[in-house]
Amino acid sequence: MSEKLSLAIIGGSGLYSMTGLTETTEHDINTPFGKPSSPIVTGMLEGKRVAFLARHGIGHTLTPGEVPYRANIYALKALGAERIISINACGSLREDYAPGQIVIPDQLFDNTKGRTRTFFGEGLVAHAGVADPFCINISMDLEKAVIETGAVVHHGGAFVIIEGPRFSTKAESNVFRSWGMSIVGMTAAPEAFLAREAELCYAVMAHVTDYDVWHISEAPVTVKMVIEVLNQNVAIAQAAIRNLVRRLPEKRFCQCENAMATSLITNPNVIPPETRKKLDLLIGKYLQ
Repeated sequence: MSEKLSLAIIGGSGLYSMTGLTETTEHDINTPFGKPSSPIVTGMLEGKRVAFLARHGIGHTLTPGEVPYRANIYALKALGAERIISINACGSLREDYAPGQIVIPDQLFDNTKGRTRTFFGEGLVAHAGVADPFCINISMDLEKAVIETGAVVHHGGAFVIIEGPRFSTKAESNVFRSWGMSIVGMTAAPEAFLAREAELCYAVMAHVTDYDVWHISEAPVTVKMVIEVLNQNVAIAQAAIRNLVRRLPEKRFCQCENAMATSLITNPNVIPPETRKKLDLLIGKYLQ
């Protein structure tokens, strides 16, 4: 099943396909964690093979809490992905991060409540290091790729993830601001943590669609508002991805590919065979 992929793209609200792909193949995959959100499409883009996955399903049928995050990341890994770019809609919690602009966050605060955040368990314990939850190298490359489109892009900021699917109350939004959060969204967690456990580079291209509900001179966020900005930004996202694919080196020069080397704590001799088999794709190289 595996083929070397230069990049995998997880499309969020408003981005349900990747234009310009040629020699495409649709993969309907089953994983030990269920089926992904949608069939994964692989194809050629700028002379390199990439994959595209619609996070919320075909026609946007999955709430943020219903997205099968583990199946998505596992399936992309199984197809040969080493790097993932996540496209996210977000609300701004800062005056200077305005609607229509793009943020490449460098920190993450998981404020979700009901999601499975790890591949591990069932007799195998691992503690992934996520002090810096986004790959620094690919985040920098992504920023350059967005700049080349002419869009306004901000590098850095803490991305707080809420459970959804509802939007925040004003009290919640103002608390997030008091915590020093920069943007708010619903899907980058546990996605980023699972990508780290799968030893994949992961970065976010967050499209600011609104000022959430804290801004006294702006209307509170609505779905109509979000979709209008995302529709305007789809061309930017597509162009930035093409720019990024062109600049990506063949080899990774970060530590993501060895992220779990010192994270496993369970004695290999007591790991249940079924668990070992289930997670072989992710950490089999450490259990030889």
